[in-house]
Amino acid sequence: MRVKVDKHVVQRGDGWTTYEEHLELSPIIDSLDQHTICLLDCVTMWLSNHLLAGSDLQVVQQELLAAISRCKADLVIVSNEVGMGIVPDNALSRKFREAQGRLNIALAAQADCAVLVTAGLPLVLKGAV
Repeated sequence: MRVKVDKHVVQRGDGWTTYEEHLELSPIIDSLDQHTICLLDCVTMWLSNHLLAGSDLQVVQQELLAAISRCKADLVIVSNEVGMGIVPDNALSRKFREAQGRLNIALAAQADCAVLVTAGLPLVLKGAV
């Protein structure tokens, strides 16, 4: 994973400020000003981190949504659709899939624009790109 992150940092160049935060996104989001564009990549990993840490997913989701609502910056949020395949056979995977679906629904409801990208093709679900 470290090699993958390092590769992305090099590809982005010096014009990006990178924050690596596994759990506490709200303080970073709160610190962004109105002249900032923030790429939050990705809430799926953030949710997975919270699930494995034993966090109350409903509470942390509400905290994230509140921070997004307060945010003055333009946010581009990357998430993964995990509910389109076979239902997982184990409880942890089913819990994650359900939580990710609820988070995606809440993010899309709050967003001005939602785009599903599959096989590199964008499908605008809400708003305009």
